[in-house]
Amino acid sequence: MENLRDMFQVMTRRFGLLNKVCCTAGGLDISLIQSHILYEIDKQHKPNMQQIADTLGTDITTFSRQIQNLVKMKLVQKTPDPNDRRIYILSLTAEGKFIAETIDQQMNSFLTEVFSHMNEFERQTVVRSIQLLNDSMAKSKACCSP
Repeated sequence: MENLRDMFQVMTRRFGLLNKVCCTAGGLDISLIQSHILYEIDKQHKPNMQQIADTLGTDITTFSRQIQNLVKMKLVQKTPDPNDRRIYILSLTAEGKFIAETIDQQMNSFLTEVFSHMNEFERQTVVRSIQLLNDSMAKSKACCSP
């Protein structure tokens, strides 16, 4: 059997998950965590800070610093929740929406190109395998959530 850790290490490097900057969009260098934050804010409906931090499995202190940076970059807006002023609702600014869409297009192009080297059966096999792996990771007590 192949060395699983080695396979995941190589895949992580090829995906660029170890890079300090994952993408450049709109003239801005976006880190991997910032990319994930923008993606989740865009995907979820009026999320608060704790919801996104929980989704990404990061502590709120580290997450708050990232949000402060994204606010300074004018990509994210923090709005106090009208029902509880201690809670902040996150949304993307117009520039943030543009950056999130640009990164999304870049990732989709990357994946389309990677999958173009496979036939239909291989693509379906990989997609099913990724789904199976994600489901198994969600059930694992030893793995991260979500």
